[in-house]
Amino acid sequence: MTIGIGSLEVHPLALGGNVFGWTADEKESFAVLDAYADAGGNFVDTADIYSAWVPGHRGGESETIIGAWLAARGHRDDVVVATKVGGGHPEPRGLSAAAIRTGAEESLRRLRTDRIDLYYTHFDDLSVPVEEIITTLDGLVKEGKVREIGASNISAERLAASLEFSDASGLAKYVALQVQYNLVSRETYEGALAEVAARHGVAAVPYFALAQGFLTGKYRPGAHVDSARAGRAAAYGDTPRGRAVLAALDQVAAAHDTEPATVALAWLAARPTVATPLASARTTDQLPALLALTELHLTEDELALLTAASEPS
Repeated sequence: MTIGIGSLEVHPLALGGNVFGWTADEKESFAVLDAYADAGGNFVDTADIYSAWVPGHRGGESETIIGAWLAARGHRDDVVVATKVGGGHPEPRGLSAAAIRTGAEESLRRLRTDRIDLYYTHFDDLSVPVEEIITTLDGLVKEGKVREIGASNISAERLAASLEFSDASGLAKYVALQVQYNLVSRETYEGALAEVAARHGVAAVPYFALAQGFLTGKYRPGAHVDSARAGRAAAYGDTPRGRAVLAALDQVAAAHDTEPATVALAWLAARPTVATPLASARTTDQLPALLALTELHLTEDELALLTAASEPS
């Protein structure tokens, strides 16, 4: 089964590359990528800024590892590669025409490829008119360096203006939208932003789909988890909403003899406009619960239970 995003056909689970070069070294990253591809996965997401937050890193480490893996395995034509520009690599340079073009060339070099399948603007740059951003991205599409374009971390107003400009000018149009969206973070997408996406047929690809690991069920009161994200993930469990969501996840997971993470991803995949959730795995042991998304079918009652438990207060 594949999901259509513009002209792209992708696996129902997008594999996040933010851990590559951060909590997973090249060997571990290759193992995760191999296991994902062996399971039929073909949608790998990264960004030019990953993993610039690590001391001594400049960003681009994830792209470099993915590029090395693609070259070593000969998988380039089998994998849909998504990356991003405008996230602050190597310094905050925004989304001017020059910044986008420079970023694209650097990403192509690190990924060892001649085209980016899905190219996102990582963070909107309000100093640059949407007309300049879209026109520049359209130029990359026309040159064959980019196949489809998407946006991330953008307001409903700027997204609508961008899409309307594309329609009016006949230029490349955003087909994907990366948003923070999960069972304990619904207000970050639902509402005006989701309405714009629905009106224009833009596919949502939610990041933090597992709330930085909280929705795996590992981060509970009194539990110690050795993870770089432990502090942020555990914070969700200190809220009434977090506790209600965990209880609902446990109930549904038990009914299907599956993992809470799988249930959380299945709920997300069933939401309006969502094409494919985005989740990362630091080790191959973490992959099965993510990939099981494709085989889990939640009932309407189960979806309603999870939706009610996760309602924003």
